[in-house]
Amino acid sequence: MNFKGNCQTTAMGIMPHNDIEKALQLSLGLDIPFWPQLPHVSYYEDMYVQASEHFPGIVVDIKNQRLSFDSARFEAELAEYSEKMADVSTFSLTNKYSVVYRQFLSKDIHEYSAIRGQIIGPVSFGFKVCDENNMPIIYNDSVRTLLFDFLSRKVNAQYAELKARNKHAFVWMDEPGLGWVFSGLSGYDDLIAKREYKDFLKSLLGPSALHLCANVNLPYLLIMVTDLLSFDAYQMEILPKGYAASIAKFLKNGGIISWGIVPTDSFALEQESPEKLSELLHRYWATIAANSDITIKQVAEQALIAPARCCLKNSGRVGANNEQAVKDISGSCVLQSEERLVEMALEYLKVISDILRKELGLYNRS
Repeated sequence: MNFKGNCQTTAMGIMPHNDIEKALQLSLGLDIPFWPQLPHVSYYEDMYVQASEHFPGIVVDIKNQRLSFDSARFEAELAEYSEKMADVSTFSLTNKYSVVYRQFLSKDIHEYSAIRGQIIGPVSFGFKVCDENNMPIIYNDSVRTLLFDFLSRKVNAQYAELKARNKHAFVWMDEPGLGWVFSGLSGYDDLIAKREYKDFLKSLLGPSALHLCANVNLPYLLIMVTDLLSFDAYQMEILPKGYAASIAKFLKNGGIISWGIVPTDSFALEQESPEKLSELLHRYWATIAANSDITIKQVAEQALIAPARCCLKNSGRVGANNEQAVKDISGSCVLQSEERLVEMALEYLKVISDILRKELGLYNRS
């Protein structure tokens, strides 16, 4: 990754704010800023819709806020898409699909230790978007093959634009769908996902980075990704000892882990404080140190600190009719409460980062 983690702060790209400048200010106030995605400003800001721009066969229904796939349209648009593939601008995010991306790029962001982008990953996109028969497109082999290639080009285009502003740029894939592949009902299992995802990551020009805010199988994810993994650490409560070896190996190979430790739902956040959350994270790291050959300080040197997840209703929904996933992943807060929760979580991050850096002697964030 070419930079030290050192408990620097970052956050999820999705934000509940309507005020574009406020969202930008909050992002730029973190150690590693990102361009905010603001789905309450426009449906085009939905992370699935945002990634769909120029994919053949996609239908964006703004009125009903629905994203779908039309097989006949896919066949009709393939030839035109093939002609446009050589043009990098085909895969660049336009102002229509992001009200803030170009504004972020125009900011003075070259002196940050790193900057970050994000995009929905191919597995989650494939599970979420359905065809005219209500079948997720991940089950259509030809469409899935094109989807993986399409999103690889999207990631590479975004990475190139970000790297032109900061040499330590990276783009992570939001992949709640990688928590769904372990279900016996998915039809697209963990073995297929691992094989195809490893090939996908090899096609990326920048660091390979994943973000997952659903339930996680850390050893599985750490085998696939080589540079950075971001996940909801808060939900674990106790880090399994069996994860220590995989985490240690990943870190010794130079990887960075972003620990999502600050909850963004009101009930959980009311029960916590920066001090308590710092202690929880320290216990996780102590478990790793006690069951591997790396120290707590080494874990911290390759750690980022982040919220556990965003706070948007239905954010991270996976599958066409997966009610349990919606129940587990979605928040229950209204918009104004969401904004306050996210802002409080970001403040907690800074305090936690300071506590851990002072405790472990990590005075240099870069």
